[in-house]
Amino acid sequence: MSVRTVRYYVFLKDILVLSLTAFGGPQAFLAMLLERMVKKRGYIQEEELWELNALCNMLPGPSSTQLVSAIGFRVGGPNLAYLALLVWILPATIIMVTAAVLIDFLQENTPGALNFARFIQPMAIGFIIFAAQKTISKMIKTTEAMILMLISAFVAFFYSSPYIFPVMLIIGGLSTSMKYKNQPKVAEESPLTIRWSNFYLWGGVLILAAIGGAITKYQPILLFENFYRNGSLIFGGGQVLVPYLYTEFVEFKHFLSSEEFLTGYAISQGIPGPTFSISSYVGALSMRESGLIGFITGGLISAAGIFLPGIFLIFFVIRFWDQLKLYRPVRAALEGINAVSCGMLIAAAYLLFEPLEANSTNIFFILGTYSLLQFTKISSPMIIAGGLVLGIITQHFLG
Repeated sequence: MSVRTVRYYVFLKDILVLSLTAFGGPQAFLAMLLERMVKKRGYIQEEELWELNALCNMLPGPSSTQLVSAIGFRVGGPNLAYLALLVWILPATIIMVTAAVLIDFLQENTPGALNFARFIQPMAIGFIIFAAQKTISKMIKTTEAMILMLISAFVAFFYSSPYIFPVMLIIGGLSTSMKYKNQPKVAEESPLTIRWSNFYLWGGVLILAAIGGAITKYQPILLFENFYRNGSLIFGGGQVLVPYLYTEFVEFKHFLSSEEFLTGYAISQGIPGPTFSISSYVGALSMRESGLIGFITGGLISAAGIFLPGIFLIFFVIRFWDQLKLYRPVRAALEGINAVSCGMLIAAAYLLFEPLEANSTNIFFILGTYSLLQFTKISSPMIIAGGLVLGIITQHFLG
């Protein structure tokens, strides 16, 4: 076995360890990457890690997954990057598909079975509010961005079609890109040298999936297209994905109930790995009528759909990123895109709360979860576990 092969094997082993232990959201994940990938193994330099992280946050798709794949790309090229992607997403995908099967089984066989999750449903909204607050404080820096955020939230409140979201993101980006002259020149802008193969791959899959779904009406193809489209348009991480999925699969297509969605979202906050794994749960329940095969097929297709576009795009952009980041309109457009994403988060908190009963218990658990996240160091999995234990105790003694 060559030294290179051993190095690749060790790299994939490190990714597997991260996929099983990366609790606590993006901040904790970045700290783990810095410790294991930079300081312990030396796969890349620290400055390169932060630069790749910034690039992934600028692209649509799951930023943590793109970052893992980008490091794999730098270490061993596209083949290692795709293997790293698979190792990173598989544990969380399996957990969320299993959760979908169990929740559906409980609902079918035990009336009121989801009462054990009665508290983690409002707790999920607490997580969304916390994520919104953190994201807004980081991304909203100007009056124009604040106005864009409020407009997008207003539109999302009253026009919840999934097709309006990408339009709002494009408008937001274009509106702030026109202020590019306010961006400082960091160096002389030079002509871009672009290799288009991965862009064509991304666009080709999107078009083929859309055409295939429209012609065949075959649910797995339709499901793949739904998630591939979302994965191509989501800026801002897993928390921004929530309003898209909720609108499309709960309100628009009625594949899941609001109760099922909130339960799955809360579970996704308590497991390691990528937050986009909620997609596997939604996809699995969307194909529940086909039995166990449907659950597995829906979960895997949804995972492929949500993760692949971001990977295609990071492979496309990483080759000319050093040139692209010098262009002021590119940097200026991010302000509008991020502002619209923040507006989506505000809308998500409202849309997810609306189906819940507005009683003191739900409000207490929403505010309590937010307070624990904001003012204590208790981890997300521990908070979710506490909510589940309280739900089980309450169900046992009160029914």
